[in-house]
Amino acid sequence: MFAIIETGGKQYKVEAGTIIDIEKLEGEIASKFTFDKVVLVDNEGQTKIGQPYVEGATVVAAILNHIKDDKKIVFKFKPKTGYKKKAGHRQLLTTIKVETVNG
Repeated sequence: MFAIIETGGKQYKVEAGTIIDIEKLEGEIASKFTFDKVVLVDNEGQTKIGQPYVEGATVVAAILNHIKDDKKIVFKFKPKTGYKKKAGHRQLLTTIKVETVNG
């Protein structure tokens, strides 16, 4: 059984036992988080597709860690004018482990 959830403006395919990094969630480490924005649920060939979300479907996950992603460099340059601008960005992420898929 797997599901496609939506969080942080992105969609992720998850099933029980999956460990993924997603955009930061508010919550303590080792606490449970319930995703209710489930776009699709597949239970051994029986597929439910939401309009936009599946009614009554949830995904329960445990928060494992809060981390920062690798630094992304943003560099702007215009030739012949001497314009250069360099900046960096590190996205805050949360590592979760999916425990159950209900739906």
